[in-house]
Amino acid sequence: MKYNNEKKKGGGSKRGGKKGSNERDPFFEEEPKKRRKVSYDDDDIESIDSDAEENGFTGGDEDGRRVDVEVVEEDEFADETVGEKKKRLTEDMLNRLREAKRREREEAGDDDDEDDDESIKKMLMQKQQEESGRIRRVIASRVQEPLSTDGFSVIVKHRRSVVSVALSDDDSRGFSASKDGTVMHWDVSSGKTDKYIWPSDEILKSHGMKMREPRNKKHSRESLALAVSSDGRYLATGGVDRHVHIWDVRTREHVQAFPGHRNTVSCLCFRYGTSELYSGSFDRNVKVWNVEDKAFVTDNFGHQGEVLAIDVLRKERALTVGRDRTMLYHKVPETSRMVYRAPASSLESCCFISDNEYLSGSDNGTVALWGMLKKKPVFIVKNAHRDKTDGITTNGILENGDHEPVNNDCSASYWVNSVATCRGSDLAASGAGNGCVHLWAVETNAIRKLYELPLTGFVNSLAFAKSGKFLIAGVGQETRFGRWGSLKSAENGVAIHPLRLA
Repeated sequence: MKYNNEKKKGGGSKRGGKKGSNERDPFFEEEPKKRRKVSYDDDDIESIDSDAEENGFTGGDEDGRRVDVEVVEEDEFADETVGEKKKRLTEDMLNRLREAKRREREEAGDDDDEDDDESIKKMLMQKQQEESGRIRRVIASRVQEPLSTDGFSVIVKHRRSVVSVALSDDDSRGFSASKDGTVMHWDVSSGKTDKYIWPSDEILKSHGMKMREPRNKKHSRESLALAVSSDGRYLATGGVDRHVHIWDVRTREHVQAFPGHRNTVSCLCFRYGTSELYSGSFDRNVKVWNVEDKAFVTDNFGHQGEVLAIDVLRKERALTVGRDRTMLYHKVPETSRMVYRAPASSLESCCFISDNEYLSGSDNGTVALWGMLKKKPVFIVKNAHRDKTDGITTNGILENGDHEPVNNDCSASYWVNSVATCRGSDLAASGAGNGCVHLWAVETNAIRKLYELPLTGFVNSLAFAKSGKFLIAGVGQETRFGRWGSLKSAENGVAIHPLRLA
């Protein structure tokens, strides 16, 4: 058998036939170079039937003679549409649930399987409604009073104050960032820690970081914010270097640096179920990034002061607070916002309770409940973190606490640096520097204090387990964004407190 291997001077193949003719195409006539270099007997030459042979991946024996290669079968789901794939995965999940129900009946000695599908249907509907926020999980009423043996225990230690903590969606792993620039990844049950190592300046530049000269190397890695994606793939950190850094959780390697902020990055949050990241900064701007595509999405303006905290749920809505005494509800696609003004205080922290309810903490010790339909708080607990020795108590029964004096001495130990909610439930918590964390029950247009959990130090960040079985606190000797106060007796680290549910 002969091959047409004539070449032009430029190294290209000589074309045959008329110009523009489709009858003869040298692409289908020429043999690959690797095949031309090997001499075969006429009996051994066969047509190329697979991509594996065409790329040189052919089988052979010890003498170099060709042996038959099995053709790899095509993936049976290759031509599957998106709808067919969803249907197949759903059927697989239902079969697994039915099998689990069947095993439960066998262990209980019950042979009746008529209600399996109905019970699975109710379970899935309730789970979907809870995750979407349509119904609120009742957890606060199930929380039992802590025993004398219960208390916060430090599971991860840092050299300086911990400013931000986060939990994975399955509650098995935790993440913490400290003022010393350390970013930790740790196991909740065992406490085993892994440290994220900052790459060299050359690698950071290749990942998109813009070096600023002169550069303050002593504080360039100081981290002030942290967030983890709901799928557990990406970790985002930010701090005084004005960049948003993206890490791969599986390998703990730096993958991207987003420039754009003109001042310290103060807060971060992933939108649940997506790779969209929201960042707030001292430059009064809120930016949206797509981590999967490594791209900038949009800007959100409105604050007249430094942005201090941010929270996002499933919708493209962001809640932010700043030193301008306002809380903004950003409608990202519409590029519009709603402005809520705090009464005579600077808001330090905020979080969503649901799509229509929010919780905030102020620098005068106030914890406030907000609703979408009112521009002022629906319910206020004044002096929530005031020391008992000062003779001022918190009263959640009086309407909005109007008959109670407010502490305006601006002591850093009373600042409500952090608030958090157990997602989709009525359980909330707030932390300051007065020596305890408060648990709250969110009721209709009111919040009620449940218990005080003693913890020494400035509680700069809080995170509930999705199951509600424990609470994580980032604690330190200093406040989040400065040295307005100092508690030398406090321990810098991450503390965990178990919650007993009835």
